[in-house]
Amino acid sequence: MSAVTMNASPEEVATFRFGLIAPVIQGTFSDASEAAYYRRIAHEPIPLPGGGTYQFSPDTLERWTAHYRKNGMDGLMPKGRRDKGTSRVIDDEAGDEITRYLGEFPHASGVAVHDHLVRNGFIPATVSVRAVQRYLKEQGMKTPRETVTRVRRAFETDRFGKLWQADTAYLPSIRIGDGKSRRTFAIMILDDHSRMVVGGEIFFNDNSLNYQKTLKDAVIAYGIPDVLYMDNGGPYSNGQLSFILGNLGIIEKHAKVRDGASKGKVERNFRTLRSRWVSTLDFSAIHSLEELNALLADYITAHNKTFHTGINERPIDRYMRTKSYIRIARSREWLENCFCHRVTRRVRSDNVIKINNTEYDVPAHFAGMNVEVRYNPDDMDGAYILYDGSRFPVKRTDRARNSSASRGSDDLTLTYNAIGGTE
Repeated sequence: MSAVTMNASPEEVATFRFGLIAPVIQGTFSDASEAAYYRRIAHEPIPLPGGGTYQFSPDTLERWTAHYRKNGMDGLMPKGRRDKGTSRVIDDEAGDEITRYLGEFPHASGVAVHDHLVRNGFIPATVSVRAVQRYLKEQGMKTPRETVTRVRRAFETDRFGKLWQADTAYLPSIRIGDGKSRRTFAIMILDDHSRMVVGGEIFFNDNSLNYQKTLKDAVIAYGIPDVLYMDNGGPYSNGQLSFILGNLGIIEKHAKVRDGASKGKVERNFRTLRSRWVSTLDFSAIHSLEELNALLADYITAHNKTFHTGINERPIDRYMRTKSYIRIARSREWLENCFCHRVTRRVRSDNVIKINNTEYDVPAHFAGMNVEVRYNPDDMDGAYILYDGSRFPVKRTDRARNSSASRGSDDLTLTYNAIGGTE
């Protein structure tokens, strides 16, 4: 998880908050009630991603849960301060809060102090961590760093969907129709309990969009897991993915850097893939991803129905016994919304924004404003601006059409009415 620091986006703050309430959202807590869970979690200071600790109140955790149940991850995003000043430093009010906070948490780091001040509105996010650290030093409040020791133990979950593991395997190149040789990458998702391969596809690029596509297909086919355990690479660790997982109610966990042993099951799955499948193929005779993926689909079907020595039965049998526990998406529309990407863009004076180097027209009344655009990378025709609870579609810029539009009638503006109700 990204540290909630002075550069943290609202999405990153929401992801951190979701991690604390996820057991309640998923119904996996072992306490007698939700209230008992909140009391237990709030009993001790909670480690903050950026260092230090903070003791949240049970009421705060309960309020976050209510916000999430009503509005998803949007409900966990912090509300900005009403004053938008960017040049404030540590004033008397913030200084008094630092004194109080360090009196309660004397071992908190400078990063933790800064995070606390930003999250609770005592300073704007534009005040740097270094400014807070200078203030601490000047006031004789310099705090020690804390170290965290991690322990890894062997484990196996007790039902399907409790934990999925995901990673990428590098495969041989294929020569496509134009004669170019392209390296291939297999992105695969494995259920920890059953050893079922729940998602698998081969691409020419190992990137976040391809991983999200593989994950969406797996969720459509098998449901929503409780936890997703992934590599630390870019495709598996980014703000868009964290927000997607939060909306789905999935806890995000990552393996330590350069620690292949922590991904033992998925690494073992790749060794089996190479020995039983890759080694049997003549990649020089394969000339398209479609052909290669058809072969992979056959392999996955056979794998899931083959006796697995690690569990002493077939993966498909373990899946069938416990599949009823996994959560199912509320609807296909809800699932598509969960996988939406979110970007903030400033609208140019000609009512145009850019997404991935492509221009899009937006309603004229947004000119000069910062707007939040939501879109599915596979369906940019459905991209829209979310403003004041309503959706406003954006359209790929057609300069030829725009040149012939009647400026007097403001034809482009009239085509933009709020769609889809409110959120």
